[in-house]
Amino acid sequence: MLRGLYTAASGMITEQRRHDTVTQNIANINTPGYKQMNSVARAFPEMLVSLVGDNTTGTRRIGKLNTGVFVEENLPFFMQGDLRETGKNSDFALISNLQLEDPATGEPIPFDASGKYVTEDGEIIYRPSAFFSVMDSDGNVRYTRDGSFYVNPEGELRTMQGYQVLDSEGNAIVLGPDQPINSLQIDALGNLQINGEAIDIQMGIAVVTRPQALFREGNGVYLVQDEEAAGVRALEEDEQVQVKQGYIEGSNVSIAQSMVDLMAAQRAYESNQKMIQYYDRSLDKAVNEIGRV
Repeated sequence: MLRGLYTAASGMITEQRRHDTVTQNIANINTPGYKQMNSVARAFPEMLVSLVGDNTTGTRRIGKLNTGVFVEENLPFFMQGDLRETGKNSDFALISNLQLEDPATGEPIPFDASGKYVTEDGEIIYRPSAFFSVMDSDGNVRYTRDGSFYVNPEGELRTMQGYQVLDSEGNAIVLGPDQPINSLQIDALGNLQINGEAIDIQMGIAVVTRPQALFREGNGVYLVQDEEAAGVRALEEDEQVQVKQGYIEGSNVSIAQSMVDLMAAQRAYESNQKMIQYYDRSLDKAVNEIGRV
């Protein structure tokens, strides 16, 4: 009976965290470049239950018992968000449709709508994703899909959170005093132009081959602890990534699906709550009524 209490309690904690993840997605539905988070739940390891004190063998196996579930991690959902036109020269959006080839067949991998593909062996492969390269105040490189930038008084192109926007060489993009933001144009490959003339600077766009290795740091940026494991590399010319000036990529959160997930988490939480109440009443009868006989 106590195991049932623990199982129901773990279910309530799991659904609470799932609920928190969904509400976070809903709260960021208007955040540029925000990527939806999905909770991944996993069951506790199964336990072998045995009957102790059997007169014939000493112990007798009854079977296996699972003692609950827990939220293992929250994974971002890197599907392309809708583009919203702003008309500002300092706003940029990435359109990413990167592909991978199946090493066995040489054909493009058929990713599903969530950008995921499961092989016959059960291996999960994620679609690569492109990001703007930015740098924080400590000189650490970060990655973001939020392209709402601005130019500070020193002429540096920065994100709204103050990160420096980097070029393809890893240097901060700095516009001169005679190069106002209104004169800046960027082509589909990220090459900068001033009044229609190229200035030999390309916006730093990184491709993360395994985006599931990214860690959300907050403020719309991601960090990579191991660039080799994440497969971080520079964008190549022939890849299907475009830069759109005057646009912002919106959040990829689906409000309809989020509301369904919110209600499902609430119903599951209530079901586990009722099970705890049931076990509580059963324990009350066992202690206060049956114990008197």
